[in-house]
Amino acid sequence: MTENESFVALLADRLTDRRRVEPDRKGFLRAGVLVPLIVHQHRQELLFTKRTDHVETHKGQVSFPGGVVDESDADIVETAQREMEEELGVPRTSVQTVGLLDDLATPTGFIITPVVGVFRNPPPMSPNQHEVAEVFTVPLHFFADGSHAEVVHHVFEGVEYETWKYNHRGRIIWGATAHIIRSLLRRLGHS
Repeated sequence: MTENESFVALLADRLTDRRRVEPDRKGFLRAGVLVPLIVHQHRQELLFTKRTDHVETHKGQVSFPGGVVDESDADIVETAQREMEEELGVPRTSVQTVGLLDDLATPTGFIITPVVGVFRNPPPMSPNQHEVAEVFTVPLHFFADGSHAEVVHHVFEGVEYETWKYNHRGRIIWGATAHIIRSLLRRLGHS
């Protein structure tokens, strides 16, 4: 078994060998995001999008591909895969789903289910120019190094929240996306 195969097996085991946190908030919209991990050449990278200023929510923010559940989606995995396909032009059949992280209720009224998906090599992409301004990757070890993280306190509608923030080459990764990264790292045994 190669190093990357061992990594994927460990990740799948840690995502399925537990009870997930699934908050239930009345009035919150259900959303699924794909947490795309590219495993190749003895390394693991997370794939991100930077949203355009044309999208309805979270304009200009760094995020994972994802969106609100459609009535036609069979489940949350299909939501995440459909959104990845719509945003990046990557066929859903090219990603291996390995498990789900804990759901996250956001201050903006969403319950996000992070679906962890693995690509064996960088997939060919054709980003939707209306939704995606940029696509980039960051090595997973960057986030595992605690010196790159900053804890930020901010107030939303009168409530103070603590979030994580990363600055990778001028790209700010924070909020729900940073929270999902932290959740992934915890599942992999990083604090």
